This record gives sequence, C-alpha cells and structure tokens, in this order.
Amino acid sequence: MYYYHLIVSYKGTNYFGWQDLGEKDQRPSIQASIHQILKKICKYQECTISSASRTDAGVHAQGQVVKISIPLSIDSEKLLLGMNSLLPDDIRILQCKSCAPEFNPNKDCKSKEYHYYFCADTVYNPVFNDIVTHIPTNTKNSTTGPLDIQRMQQACKLFIGEHDFYNFAKRDTNISSSFRTIFSCEIVEVPSSSFGNKIYYLKVVGKGFLRYMVRYMAGALFALGKKQLSLNDIEEALLHHKDEKISSRAKSKGLHLIQVSYYT
Repeated sequence: MYYYHLIVSYKGTNYFGWQDLGEKDQRPSIQASIHQILKKICKYQECTISSASRTDAGVHAQGQVVKISIPLSIDSEKLLLGMNSLLPDDIRILQCKSCAPEFNPNKDCKSKEYHYYFCADTVYNPVFNDIVTHIPTNTKNSTTGPLDIQRMQQACKLFIGEHDFYNFAKRDTNISSSFRTIFSCEIVEVPSSSFGNKIYYLKVVGKGFLRYMVRYMAGALFALGKKQLSLNDIEEALLHHKDEKISSRAKSKGLHLIQVSYYT
C-alpha cells in the first residue's frame, strides 16, 4: 500500500457529515464521496481513508487532514489533479503528499482550530445563508436585542484551560472522560464586508473536542450575549454536571474546521 497526507476543503451543506454512513445508508458524506473516486482511480482495488475530525452534518472545513491508503504508487501532484477532476464542486483536495504508514491524522495532531461564524444584524444577507448563522435581534426586545459582544468575549476566557465539558457536548457513554483542554478562545470581528453585514466568528483552538462541543459553547455564548445567561451560569456549568443543557446548541452551518496542527 502507498500512503498520502491530504488537506481537504469542503462545503458541508449537502452532506450528512464527514463519516461514511455505510452501504445501507445512502445519504451522502464527505468520506464516501472521496472513497468513491479513489476506488475509481485505483480500478476498484481496496483503499482506506481516515481523518483528523469527523465533522457533523452541515459543518464545513477549510483544512481537514486526511490520510489515504491506496494500492498504486501515483505522483502526488497527479493524484491531487486526478481526484479534483472527479470530485463534486463542493469538495476539493488542497494539498497532497506522501506520508509514513504509521501517520494517524487524529491521534498525532497537536491542536485543532474551529471557527463559528455568525451575524447579528436585524436584516440578514442570504448570500451567507449556508456558511454563517444569523442570530436574530430586535432592538425593542431585551431578550433578542443586540448581542453583547464584550460580555461574550469575557465568557470566552472561562473556557480556556482544562475543564469538564460534560454540559457542553452530546451525552456519550462511550467516552472515558469529558475533560478537554482549550488553548485559546475568543470572538473575532471579520474585516468590513462589501455585502453589508457585520460578521464575527468564535475562534476555538484545542487539543481535542467532544461531539457538538463547539456548537454548545457557541450556543451558550449567544444566550449570554442576549442576557439569557450569566457568566456565573457558564462557570457553574464547567464545574458541575447538570441534568439539562444550559442552552441549545448552535446550528451546524456556522461551524468551520480551519486547520489541524501537528508536532512535526
């Protein structure tokens, strides 16, 4: 077998996440789409695919890291061009290079960076509909008024470090621990857009993430920005397990996997 390290970008709107759902489930996935064209390139011989992150349905990626194992030795540049010629327009291989057989894109990573893009203007530009979440606001209503970005920025600091994210993730009895380490967390304003809307993103960098973790973090920050939660509510949620989530999780379409970093 021959092994390649890929960086893949995709728009997740039309897919039910990264992971191949199996032959009995015909819903499209990113992994299945790549696997299908790889089999075609390899004349339907055995090939395998693994990734750094199993992004959920509707989530996008600018820098997903993927390892493929194929039975043919193909020049990296030719493999990149060949794959892109067969892939749908919303999936692209950005980089391709050979790698060691033991490389594991998930276990070997140092950190993953996610951005959650959102807009809180009263009128929302539909151009951004698939990739930016609109947080409805109403200046006449205190619970849906303008987001308090400064307050949200304060709350971001609470997530930094090692914490128990049990209340900020999907309940999963298969994981051994809900503790995770966040290296940085902040709200960033996107430079002025010619499309009219003011867009922000929640930037989160961590060693690893629980399922829906960034989306629950974003949902809690939005609730806090609307004064539906307090800073103390978030602090308490990081200290004690609760029967119910303190907020709903944010929609998938605003979440983007930006990059995955490695030690070497």
